Amino acid sequence: MTIARMHLVDAHTTGTYHVASRCVRRAWLCGRDPVTGSDFSHRKRWIEERIVALAAQFAVAIYAYAVMSNHVHLVVRTDPEAAQRWDAETVLRRWFAVSPRKHDTGETLRQRIDVSIGNEAQIAEYRSRLGSLSWFMRALNESVARAANTEDGCKGRFWEGRFRCQALLDDSAVLSAMTYVDLNPLRARVVDTPEAAQNVSFRQRFDAMKHAKALDRPLQPIAGDGPLCGVSEVEYLKLVDETGRLIRGDKPGAIDRSLPGIVRRLGLSESAWLGQVQGTQTRYWRVIGQVESFIDKATELQQRWLQGLAFARRLRATVSVA
Repeated sequence: MTIARMHLVDAHTTGTYHVASRCVRRAWLCGRDPVTGSDFSHRKRWIEERIVALAAQFAVAIYAYAVMSNHVHLVVRTDPEAAQRWDAETVLRRWFAVSPRKHDTGETLRQRIDVSIGNEAQIAEYRSRLGSLSWFMRALNESVARAANTEDGCKGRFWEGRFRCQALLDDSAVLSAMTYVDLNPLRARVVDTPEAAQNVSFRQRFDAMKHAKALDRPLQPIAGDGPLCGVSEVEYLKLVDETGRLIRGDKPGAIDRSLPGIVRRLGLSESAWLGQVQGTQTRYWRVIGQVESFIDKATELQQRWLQGLAFARRLRATVSVA
C-alpha cells in the first residue's frame, strides 16, 4: 500500500530520512556524457555547495550526501520544532537568503525585512517552510535545475518526478543509510576506496580527520546542527571503510572480515549489518529500521504491514544464530 508523504514525514516533529533525486533527459547530466563527450562534472559542485548553503538556513542537518553522475543521495535530519523557536526577523533573514528576489529591485535585505516584519501570516508560512523536508528539497532541486537548463540552453524538467524518501527509525537505520550513501561511488566502481571519492560527505569527514583533535570527537553533521548517533568520527570512518571492504570482495587482499564494535553495539551481526546497508534501496521501501521500530511505525500509520519488515526479521534471525 502506498504511504502518503504527509504520513511518512511529520511536518511538526523531528525526523531523520534518506532521500534521493534522479536526473532525467540524459544519463549523465552531472558527469561526462558518453555520447557527446561533454563534461558536466562541475555541476556536482553546484549541488554540493547548495546543500551546505541551504542547511545553514533551514532547520535541517545533513548527515551524509553523495552527488553522483545522475542522482543525489542525502541523509538529513529535520527539526521543525527549532524553526518554531526562531523570532520573526530570524525567519525572514533565513527565508530571504533561501529565496532571493528574481529581479534586482534595489531593495536591501533590511528593507525587505522591514516590509514583511508585521505580516504574521507570511512569517508563519516561511517558518513552516524552513522546517520542511519537502521545501528543502524543492529549494535544492529547483536552483540546480535552473542553472543546468540555462547552461544547456533548454527548458523542461531536470529531475525525475518527486524525490524518493525513506524514514530512518533508529540509530542502526541512520548509520546504515549514511554508510550506504558514503559508499555509493565505491559500489558504482567509480573509485577503489571511499576516501578517493569526490562530492561525497565521507571525503569531508576523512579530510577533517587529518587534524588530530578531530579523532575522538562525537560524530557531527556535515552541515547544520543536531545530535548524531553515539559514535565518534573515527569509529564511523572505520565502519564505512570495513563495510566497503566487504562490499568490494572482488578485490584480492582487500577483505578484512572484522567490523568495528559499533556494529555489535547496535545489536547486529556483521552479516546483518552488511545486509541492512546493501538492502537500503532494494529491500526497504518507505522506512528502514529494526523489527520493533517497524512495528511501532506500522501502528502509527494504522497499517498491518510495511515493506521491509520481513527482511528486518530475517536480519534479526542472523543475529540470533551468530
